[in-house]
Amino acid sequence: MSQTTVQSPVKHWCEFEFIAKTVKNPNIHIQGHYSYYSAYWDAGFERCAVRYLHDKPSTAAKPIDQLYIGNFVCFGAECVIMMGGNQLHRTDWIAAFPFDTRSFVPVGDTLIGDGCWIGSRAMIMQGVQLGEGAVVATGAVVTQDVPPYAIVAGVPAKIIKYRFPADKIEKLLALQIYQLDEQLILKMREHLQGNDVDQLAQAIAGLEG
Repeated sequence: MSQTTVQSPVKHWCEFEFIAKTVKNPNIHIQGHYSYYSAYWDAGFERCAVRYLHDKPSTAAKPIDQLYIGNFVCFGAECVIMMGGNQLHRTDWIAAFPFDTRSFVPVGDTLIGDGCWIGSRAMIMQGVQLGEGAVVATGAVVTQDVPPYAIVAGVPAKIIKYRFPADKIEKLLALQIYQLDEQLILKMREHLQGNDVDQLAQAIAGLEG
């Protein structure tokens, strides 16, 4: 990660941790600089939010499930991301007790897309993928993939609605907002703080032109 100085894009009373500046685990991969963990009165994102993840690099002999986090992701206080490679036990055997490491079952990588919002005390289970702009309600337990710009809630979490109509979501994904330079994204904050997708597209075209 580069040593780019990150200025807070918002003025807010809440304490938060820019996780790209604090996370050291080689199995956590963070895109960009602006994803944050909110109100970190605990020991911080890597220590408290990400559970059961080895801190040694993955190898061919000892593969470890990876965690991928996009840019501009908001993690609420005390949320949990469960990682599977050294946590799941065999339920197809007679004993679920881990007598040796054969009992631990890799699940696959966990991916949290750009612009997601994970509510306070929500739990993301192993191997789940959250699409761009997905929202996870407070206290939800996510056991399955979440489509882009969907809002999920409950235990287990289910889609309660989408943030925008299907045609607008398709257009938002085509714009690839979060692939733009971070400084361009910050310049567009007024357009991002609204629901006019066409106006946003015009703004992006103007900035890139």
